[in-house]
Amino acid sequence: MATSKNNVTRLGIISFAHSHINAYIESIKNFADAQIVAAWDEDQERGRTQCGKNGIHFEPDLDALLKRDDIDAVFVTSPTNQHAAHVLTAAQAGKAVLLQKPMALTLEDCDAIIAAVKQYDIKFSMCYQMRADPVNQKMKQLIDEGAVGNIAIMRRRHAIGALLSPDFARPGNWHIDPVQNMGMFMDDASHAADWFYWMLGHPTSVIAEIDNIVTSTAPDDNGVAIFRFGKKEIGILLNSSTMLAAEATTEIYGDKGTIVQNYGDLVSSGLPRPTGATALKIYRTGAQEWESFNFPADTPHGSRIRAVPRPLIEYLQGRADPLATAEDGRVCIEMILGAYQAAREGRRVYFSH
Repeated sequence: MATSKNNVTRLGIISFAHSHINAYIESIKNFADAQIVAAWDEDQERGRTQCGKNGIHFEPDLDALLKRDDIDAVFVTSPTNQHAAHVLTAAQAGKAVLLQKPMALTLEDCDAIIAAVKQYDIKFSMCYQMRADPVNQKMKQLIDEGAVGNIAIMRRRHAIGALLSPDFARPGNWHIDPVQNMGMFMDDASHAADWFYWMLGHPTSVIAEIDNIVTSTAPDDNGVAIFRFGKKEIGILLNSSTMLAAEATTEIYGDKGTIVQNYGDLVSSGLPRPTGATALKIYRTGAQEWESFNFPADTPHGSRIRAVPRPLIEYLQGRADPLATAEDGRVCIEMILGAYQAAREGRRVYFSH
């Protein structure tokens, strides 16, 4: 159990590079059973600034941060190509690790992370926000219960408009550096890839189109991957970094019904909802109308990100499972790398499971 004797989980931060850590900090400020003690950042100016804003001690030396006996676990929110090294260093220090997506840029780095978690017997979880979203949890429950029968097609969009923003599409932003983050499909479609794996299990194959279509500042700006799964289901993953607005986020089509999720990603959450809007609905065979579930349609996207820390603390304190294991994180990277390969080579790529 990664908790101090006073039943308060004490947290450290390895890098403020990924902005989601700021949302996690805001949530944890409201927790009675967790606190952020100290942070390190490879960019000392950024680290000192963020620590100053949040009343957190800045530790200029990473080893010193990890030697502190008042830190039980660390968020690793550094650039993606640094994840494996930072997880290994934290694991060697006996700290539990909460790792921002994507897990890594290579399967070799994923395997190194898995090995470190096992060797040093630490608690570990990926920080996948879709698994912490009540609407997604309800969809998983419905699928597991067979509410729409045998599934034929599932479509999930995960989209942002970041590459249309000069503040994001700027020189020096690690998110659009192929060395540090590979591409936007790796960076952002990893959310939806994990969602598909969570819903349907291991994919069997993928075909894909990933490219720069309307911009040229990142390695890629839009992509579609079509996965096949163990029962022949088709999963359509739509990812865009140049989208301005949308509505239906998820569509699930089975032989006994249909599930539709609205307003479940950033581009569908930024505009006012129409009167009577619903976040999640289901049509069942023989019904005369849609059945809506009691989820608010006006949930801002930031709320989904801020929801991540609570289940992580529950896990660290021994009351819940991890959001996603290291092995889960590897599957997601295998899916994304497979999609890139399929797009690059113009062929179907098969997964070995």
